[in-house]
Amino acid sequence: MDTARYSLAALDCPDPVALATFYSRITGLRIAPLDEAPDDVTWVELVHDGHPTLAFQRVASYVAPTWPEGPVPQQMHLDFEVDDLDEGERAVRAAGATLATVQPGETGGTDRFRVFLDPVGHPFCLVLVRPDESAASV
Repeated sequence: MDTARYSLAALDCPDPVALATFYSRITGLRIAPLDEAPDDVTWVELVHDGHPTLAFQRVASYVAPTWPEGPVPQQMHLDFEVDDLDEGERAVRAAGATLATVQPGETGGTDRFRVFLDPVGHPFCLVLVRPDESAASV
């Protein structure tokens, strides 16, 4: 019997509503209704089929990761599958993401994923899905 069941992942950020809005735009997931006044929101979730998937938590002293190196490690990153990397890149950039300066695999010539930074600096990957292959990233 499993002791624990996965529920969701939470990202620290300075503004949970703004970051949830970014991830909602790139995933199409719905933002859970807010029980607090918008200025006081400290936690917000994206939901899929009525279940939370990602949460965003206000941290007053938030410091962005300095991925891939530096004093503030990434601590975690998210992978999102796409059918076309170029189309995915256009969509996430239009939503406010930036292409990371460092792209692992550049020397190896990977065409399977690209690393981006969300509006507050969390790294995430768009991973190209090919039929009958599993996705891989950093």
